[in-house]
Amino acid sequence: MLVVDQLVDFLLDLEVTHAFGVSGGGIAPLWGRLLTSPIRTLHFRHETGAAFSAAQYYFMTGKPTALFVTTGPGFTNALSGLFSARWDGAKMIVISGGTAPGQRGRWAFQEMSPHVIPPDLMTSGPLFHFALSVDGLPELTSVQRRIAGGFASRSAFLAHLSIAPTLQCARPAPPVFLHTDRVANSNAISVAQPTPPESVVDACAAMLREGPFAIWVGFGARGAAREVRNLAARTGAAVMCSPRAKGIFPEDHPQFVGVTGTFGGHDSVTDYMAQHKPLRTLVLGTRLGESTSAWNRELAPPRGFIQVDIDPAAIGVSYPEVETFGVQSDVGAFVSRLLSRLPETAPAAKAYPRPTPLRLLPRRGAGVRPEALMLAVQELVVDRGTPLLADVGNSFAWTNHLLRFRDANQYWASTGFGCMGSGTTGVIGAALAAGDKAVAIVGDGAMLMMNEVSTAAKYGIEAVWLVLNDSSYGMVEQGMRGQGFSEVDTDLPKTDFAKLAESMGAHGVCVTHEDQLHTALAHALTMSGPVVIDVLIERSSRAPFGKRLQTLLSAPISSRRPR
Repeated sequence: MLVVDQLVDFLLDLEVTHAFGVSGGGIAPLWGRLLTSPIRTLHFRHETGAAFSAAQYYFMTGKPTALFVTTGPGFTNALSGLFSARWDGAKMIVISGGTAPGQRGRWAFQEMSPHVIPPDLMTSGPLFHFALSVDGLPELTSVQRRIAGGFASRSAFLAHLSIAPTLQCARPAPPVFLHTDRVANSNAISVAQPTPPESVVDACAAMLREGPFAIWVGFGARGAAREVRNLAARTGAAVMCSPRAKGIFPEDHPQFVGVTGTFGGHDSVTDYMAQHKPLRTLVLGTRLGESTSAWNRELAPPRGFIQVDIDPAAIGVSYPEVETFGVQSDVGAFVSRLLSRLPETAPAAKAYPRPTPLRLLPRRGAGVRPEALMLAVQELVVDRGTPLLADVGNSFAWTNHLLRFRDANQYWASTGFGCMGSGTTGVIGAALAAGDKAVAIVGDGAMLMMNEVSTAAKYGIEAVWLVLNDSSYGMVEQGMRGQGFSEVDTDLPKTDFAKLAESMGAHGVCVTHEDQLHTALAHALTMSGPVVIDVLIERSSRAPFGKRLQTLLSAPISSRRPR
């Protein structure tokens, strides 16, 4: 067996079922072996698109994925997608081509070595939890359990192996990867999930009994939707959520006070804090970063936070000046234990402030209001349980502010690293995971920057793109004018995305009037194969992201470092 044969077996042992990437000379031996393996291997048009799709497949399935890229620019092209995957919490193994040790520093074509690539990108650090540039076969014997252990943990884990083609094709004896029975190997590495001591849970229960409290739900609680709903029912507490946590707690529930954050957050949250100020807030699985909180001091209650997170590095960082009782734990395990210490009888329900429902009068003229598009999406996509992604930009602000979800793991957006293109390409991974339609709401700028329509057409993937086409970088234009600039250069050439889609083998539909929305979207969801719906959006519409400008313009020049 060659090293690539053993490497593919190792991926199978890790329960990797899908590999995403772009081929090239430096990775050709592995790519060729993947094509003949049980792992479904998809060849993309750009490495960042492959990385976004791989991460999205993980988020929907919980199964780690593999990304293959060639040397030099093949690796650096993937960086935006990889940083986003790290910030958002994915599990992925990246396998890149490498430059052989004897060729490094000698101007090798597309060189992959510390002479060209900054060492921080090639070693364990801010990007990768574990990384190794393989110089010889003995090194591979030490990586198997490191990577398997990372994948078995509850936390995010990105691994990177850079292997030169000569090493990929080597025939080692003995094997560098230990081949084990896959069923047995699934239990070969067991990583205990952090659970709080009984005394810590007792302390939290005592603090919550001291007075009214709110529940702030984040993406890290997506596996604990049932426990969170039970906690709300037991306590009558108001519930708010981060943008990535939409649907973990039903947004139509009378105890739900709104989505927080800078991009389309609801004013009803601050209304609740003003009218029903809680003594404490129980924070479940969110870092409380800018996209979630805008670091708004009004959201900090008098006695501070009880913050529960699987990652201890997330606790107390975004609000360093606020008293925080930190608990490292799986959210579901913590809430289950907490429930056993709370009263069985729920208090009388209160009338909390709620997000304002969208009401819109019909209009027959040309041009589509984003609000009208959201009404159609709510009825035909969200209410029917179809997975939905929002790309970074105005599309995210509109979807976050106007759409209402009842189920966890139906809505996804990249709110950390915030890469344009995360939705235009991540929808491929979402549709693969769903085995059916998945919809992405994207801007025309993002769609021109990066899309994988050609990839979807090649593999018959059931992706649907809803393009908000206003011939501009809408969020940038709105943001520049909001900061007082009258001259902005954000115009884009008019693009017919329906024809562009058809030229790549997908279906294309153009919507110019609001009364066409329902028919076009309903038809797209029944078509076979990928569909691009080009929606001519009214450019004068202003997306609800004013709080983002406030955090940009009011940020202090310096601040006290987090504890």
